[in-house]
Amino acid sequence: MDKQQIFHFIGIKGSGMSALALVLHDSGYQVQGSDVDTYFFTQKGIEEAGIPIFPFSADNIKENMTVICGNAFTDDHEEVVRAKELGLEVTRYHTFLGKFIEQFTSVAITGSHGKTSTTGLMAHLMSGLEPTSYLIGDGTGKGAKDAEYFVLEADEYREHFHAYYPEYAIFTNIDFDHPDFYENIEQVYEANLKFAKQVKQKVIAFGEDPYLQRFKDEVADVSYYGFSDQDDIQAKNIVRDTEGSHFDVYVENNFYGHFDIVSYGKHNILNALAVIGFCYFEDFDPQNVAAECLSFKGVKRRFTEKKISDMTIIDDYAHHPQEIRATIDAARQKYPTKEIIAIFQPHTFSRTIALMDEFATALDLADKVYLCDIFASAREVDQHQVKIEDLAEKVTKPVEVLPLENVSPLLDYHDAVAIFMGAGDIMKFAYAYEELLGQIQSTHH
Repeated sequence: MDKQQIFHFIGIKGSGMSALALVLHDSGYQVQGSDVDTYFFTQKGIEEAGIPIFPFSADNIKENMTVICGNAFTDDHEEVVRAKELGLEVTRYHTFLGKFIEQFTSVAITGSHGKTSTTGLMAHLMSGLEPTSYLIGDGTGKGAKDAEYFVLEADEYREHFHAYYPEYAIFTNIDFDHPDFYENIEQVYEANLKFAKQVKQKVIAFGEDPYLQRFKDEVADVSYYGFSDQDDIQAKNIVRDTEGSHFDVYVENNFYGHFDIVSYGKHNILNALAVIGFCYFEDFDPQNVAAECLSFKGVKRRFTEKKISDMTIIDDYAHHPQEIRATIDAARQKYPTKEIIAIFQPHTFSRTIALMDEFATALDLADKVYLCDIFASAREVDQHQVKIEDLAEKVTKPVEVLPLENVSPLLDYHDAVAIFMGAGDIMKFAYAYEELLGQIQSTHH
């Protein structure tokens, strides 16, 4: 690719788009983009890098540009139309990325849950071991000048990951999600299987997932990770305490090393295990890998903690029942004696309808539950088939619906853990609560 080339991103504030823009910028390419005026948390990184962001306008598009268009925008967008009039190449995010990663030893991380945390850990670890470029679904991207490795999060939504042919892929699980696209879990499985068959070297998959077990007969080279003796990459002698998790790793029954992670919940041990397995196959020294594991502090909006007054506030992207379970499990490990309050905002009507009972059961693992109105995604219309009260009726723990304009019921708790979960704008509820706590704190001082 020509370094004189200007890359223009349509919808640069999208989480994948902003990350890819940063990768290209760091790698020495000229990058710019356009988007709406609304502030998104992803733009902080773009602004810090000095990448120009323009309002949408056909005039942004000039001769000799390569145009990368975000998945949220259709071909009738004014900038796409102008690009085509000028005869420019317009590529979609995942198509461009699929071509771009061909120059590296690439490892793609996919799965219904855990892919961002696992990609974050892999990116952190590999950057400490070798020059590595990476792209994480939380909007983080970094290009290393002489990168040999490329780590990327691969999304199954609308089968976007079919654009990638990586050397390695990690599959954390296969679960039913994105009911606005997939009709059932078999379709999700078929999409994952097609992707697995595109992996050039090795698939690393979670051993206790019944769907991933089916890869055995279908995929050329697959290694399983987990807690069982049947797994190729196994965690043994596990200790979970309030400081984190500690375990030994055996690969194909040979001791590889002892590892400590400062994160909580069984799911984080599994995520680490997948990454450690990859390091084993690439012949990295286990002591160097262990040192990098220990210094990993997590990714954005995954069990992100702050303390205000006597409360512990956790912000987490959990928006599927499995993720809610995992987050509450992690909180119970770290705060075994504290009351756990779950504040949850469902993301999309279709997912709320499809997984209603599972959501209720997962939320029941908390001590108290507050529900926020369903977040309507840009990709669907409210058919008025479901409302938040429907979910509240199924929760058996004490439950209330929490309006954004009045989060004061949360002030009833002291020395407890409040977990805000969701993929929409649940952060607004957390901010409103933090503001109230801050006000109370300052009047007390």
